[in-house]
Amino acid sequence: MKFILAASLAAAFALIGASAHAQAPASSSAQPAQPCAIGNVTGVGGSAQSVHDYLASPERDRYRFLNENQIQCQVSDEGRASGCTGITSLRHERVSVYDDSDPTTTTVIAHVELDHGTYPAMIVVPKQDLKCEQSN
Repeated sequence: MKFILAASLAAAFALIGASAHAQAPASSSAQPAQPCAIGNVTGVGGSAQSVHDYLASPERDRYRFLNENQIQCQVSDEGRASGCTGITSLRHERVSVYDDSDPTTTTVIAHVELDHGTYPAMIVVPKQDLKCEQSN
């Protein structure tokens, strides 16, 4: 009996979840989710905290914020950048999309310019700065 009740509840929750998921794009005023693997970014990118702080700062203070919080990463012997802090400006940077689950930002793999060279790093970019490449 408990099994039947549990199965019924699980089915009901699955149905409600599927219904809500199906209705979300139609009722949302935000851009529809564009699942993509490759995109181009023109804007800013960096650590999640730095990007959120940048977006929360007044427009007049953003240039100063960008200059005072330049991106810094640890670079391994294999040439991988990790543990990045700060923020950088990106212009027409081709990126690999890693995680698109946050409502305002997307985690990508991008080549970032550091003091000692350019390295691939996992950074966060605002969704509005990411344009998905069209697959043919």
